[in-house]
Amino acid sequence: MPLDQLLRGVAALWGWLLLAVLLLLGSGGAVILALPRAYVAEAMVAPAETTGIAASSLISASALAPGNLLDTRPGGNYAVYLSALRSPEAAAMLARDTTLLTDLAASKAASPLAPLRRLLGLDRPPDMDDALRWLERNLSVTQSLASVTWTLELAHPRREAALDDLARLHAFAEARVREDLLALTRRRVVALEARLAQERDIYLRTPLFELLAQHQRAALVLSADQTVAARLVSGPSVELRPSLPNRPLLLALLGVAAPLACLFLAACWVLLRGGEGRRR
Repeated sequence: MPLDQLLRGVAALWGWLLLAVLLLLGSGGAVILALPRAYVAEAMVAPAETTGIAASSLISASALAPGNLLDTRPGGNYAVYLSALRSPEAAAMLARDTTLLTDLAASKAASPLAPLRRLLGLDRPPDMDDALRWLERNLSVTQSLASVTWTLELAHPRREAALDDLARLHAFAEARVREDLLALTRRRVVALEARLAQERDIYLRTPLFELLAQHQRAALVLSADQTVAARLVSGPSVELRPSLPNRPLLLALLGVAAPLACLFLAACWVLLRGGEGRRR
């Protein structure tokens, strides 16, 4: 079909096009405005390894050597911290210490699909798998391109719960790193002391004493320092008004997509009608 004939066919359907666009805009706008809103709690963190006097750096004998006061490479304990934020243990902590499971049950009960789930026998109370999926879906970790910082964002329908859950997750991940390092250090100290109690060779006892002193210093630093993996640069804080979903952006995208979709469907209709006319 020639392009001019296609355009004339689409223009002839301007009344139906206008009606379809209005219906699509109205229904889509109603759905967007009816979507539940969520507050976003935010915190900015940085790896503790970026400073030469961090706990992980003080364990090393060359921590305060010249040129070692700033390290821009994140890793080590901070990588464990980031993994712990979304771990099953973190989800279990939220389910145990907060009202996460109750909130998930209330959200499922208010869903339009709740009657269908009950009819099909698929309705069940939320469990740990639901809590883990919620955590993976609502917690985002974004690295800054301009500095060695990461932004943690947690969305929650309730403002107070968003702030409390993010603070709990940060404290949990930090404590997890500290406990793992302390347990490892204490096991090594016990093993070294047992070896020293049996060793009689002075040439072997001297390096063992040095190794024991390093681990005792590590245990002292870990017990005294409040920050082991991640330093809080800013926050946690939460916005005053809910921002998810972004209604203005969704409505703007709907305003562009609805007319284009209707024009596409009208063009398909004209092409189909033109093809049927030629076959006849």
